[in-house]
Amino acid sequence: MLYFAHRGASARQVQNTVPAFSLARQLGASCYELDVHLTQDGALVVHHDYSLKTTAGADVLLKNLTLAQLHDYPLMNRFDGQTVYVPELKDVLPVVEPGLQLLNIELKNDDNVYPGLEKRLLDELHADAPQMLPKILFSSFDYDTLARIRQLDKNARIGLLTRSFDVSKALDLQAESVHMNYTRFVPTVAQECRQNGLKVYLYTVNEVPLARTLQQQGADGIFTDCVDLFV
Repeated sequence: MLYFAHRGASARQVQNTVPAFSLARQLGASCYELDVHLTQDGALVVHHDYSLKTTAGADVLLKNLTLAQLHDYPLMNRFDGQTVYVPELKDVLPVVEPGLQLLNIELKNDDNVYPGLEKRLLDELHADAPQMLPKILFSSFDYDTLARIRQLDKNARIGLLTRSFDVSKALDLQAESVHMNYTRFVPTVAQECRQNGLKVYLYTVNEVPLARTLQQQGADGIFTDCVDLFV
């Protein structure tokens, strides 16, 4: 069973920030999940939503901001009052690299809102962190995004994020895993995935008894905000 620190130790630090990933590592995490976007000037940044509305109280889209402008929007911090901002991917990678087992990078690119995101991401990883590539799993809800990843890199590790399970889509992408909300998961999904050599990773699970039940039903891993409960 794998336990992914979902956006870092996001129950104890501001999600998708350097302190969140640093704390997750301190707590014993070796698997992580994060989300990537592109700024207006082409910087890869780590954030979940397309806008800063829920994280910084500003109804602005990341794609309309430069990297420098992101520093005009400190993220709301209910934990320790530390001033934190949306980080660049290149600032997060060194934090999670020590002892890394698997890093799930979710590309937030529905409807190709960030043209060229896939190439930009692969180029940066090949240039700045080639040693990490074998331990990186690319995922997205957007099938076309993953198809472009596969076209660009035949060796890329792919996980299909889905709200409606269809094993054929995962197989078409030569994916290694299927990711879904645990509330949509049933044991027959795990059975079909196993028959086709696929892993099943479920989000977001923050209770130990629930995780045990899901494992018994065939889940291979979970994404959790509370990684310290599991590692």
